[in-house]
Amino acid sequence: MGKEKLYKIGELAKLADVSSRTIDYYTKLNLIEPEKRSDTNYRLYSDETLTRLKRIESMKNEKYTLEEIKANLQQWSKVSPDDTVRDKLTSIQIHLEQLMKEAKELGPIIQQLKPNQMKKLSRILTQPTAACIEALIVLLGKNPFS
Repeated sequence: MGKEKLYKIGELAKLADVSSRTIDYYTKLNLIEPEKRSDTNYRLYSDETLTRLKRIESMKNEKYTLEEIKANLQQWSKVSPDDTVRDKLTSIQIHLEQLMKEAKELGPIIQQLKPNQMKKLSRILTQPTAACIEALIVLLGKNPFS
């Protein structure tokens, strides 16, 4: 079994395109944590931390507060220990938040639609929306069909 690559803070910062101070700050907030310390007491971070750091930066770019990010990361950790699932859930959540913002912006326009236009819009949106909700329920382990 090969050894996992561990990164010093400067290496991690470069890979994640953030500053070392940002990593220090996130570590103090317990958003990330070092895998271990080197013999010379350097903090060493894993690939998993790099993935988590990229997820944090992605959520920050979507205007989440650090408190919201921390809560989301804790919630996704409870859902699944698998990074792939957590990444996908985070991506879906960010996308849903963006869709909700766009829906609010479209609200005034939708209210001006004629009844026939509203009926067509409803038909177009209902099936995909229901499918997405069902997929999320199953993904979160709350399968209504079992």
